Amino acid sequence: MGLYPPSKQMQVIESINEMQDVAAKWRSRRRGKIIALVPTMGHLHEGHLSLVKLAKKKADTVVLSLFVNPTQFGINEDFNKYPSNHKRDLELCEEHGVDIVFAPAANNIYPPDYSTFINEEKLSAGLCGVSRPVLFRGVCTIIIKLLNILRPDILCLGRKDAQQAAVVNKMIRDLHIPVGVLIGPTIRDKSGLAVSSRNIYLNEIQKRDAAIIYQALSKARNMVKEGVKNVDRIKAEVSHILSSVRRIRIIYVDIVDKDTMEQLREIVPRRSLIAAAVWCDEVRLIDNIVV
Repeated sequence: MGLYPPSKQMQVIESINEMQDVAAKWRSRRRGKIIALVPTMGHLHEGHLSLVKLAKKKADTVVLSLFVNPTQFGINEDFNKYPSNHKRDLELCEEHGVDIVFAPAANNIYPPDYSTFINEEKLSAGLCGVSRPVLFRGVCTIIIKLLNILRPDILCLGRKDAQQAAVVNKMIRDLHIPVGVLIGPTIRDKSGLAVSSRNIYLNEIQKRDAAIIYQALSKARNMVKEGVKNVDRIKAEVSHILSSVRRIRIIYVDIVDKDTMEQLREIVPRRSLIAAAVWCDEVRLIDNIVV
């Protein structure tokens, strides 16, 4: 038994038309009831499940989407080997009280003649947008499609993907989409490593070494608590700590405004996002903290 009793009527819907019909019936009958969406690419972990828990506190109906979105993967990225365990995902959803799992096929979301994409061009430009130039176009497009299909009241996203959350929030504001956004905290294992579907690629030695990411970010947080405001000094210390582990290769270490993703010249309390992306051998990992 998990956090919640099993859902008595959990539905698994694959058809877009059926999902739209079900959602339309909700809206016509709900009488003030709230619908929340937790979008995922599957291979569920404690981070996803914490968003389900958050959604259940705020909404009457929780929908979790399972869809590995091909448009956010670039050439030579891991789309074809992205971890998947559909049966386990469904078991976890039922155990944690999800009402509906929406699991559409890729050729229904993106038919052969598909040619429409959504771009956010400011917040997505830096950080992960530099090394993964198609990432946020794909993210914005799939989120818009899910919002159009389901028309939920609440969208639940995770803090670990801080830039993604900021980009989606900006898109929602810019396009006047009537949905609230809830951001759940980053979930970590005992070592401090942020949970991620890609952690399955790591062996135990790599996981031990990857824990240096949170150690470096924690050092930065302590520096801020001690009164250090110089961004370059903090970035240098984080980079130094990360570089002390042989198998870690830095993609970026940066400090930006947590909402606008703009570069900061000095620490602004409670608004400064210290973000890092690294390769741990061949596995790309990201993490961040707000100070």
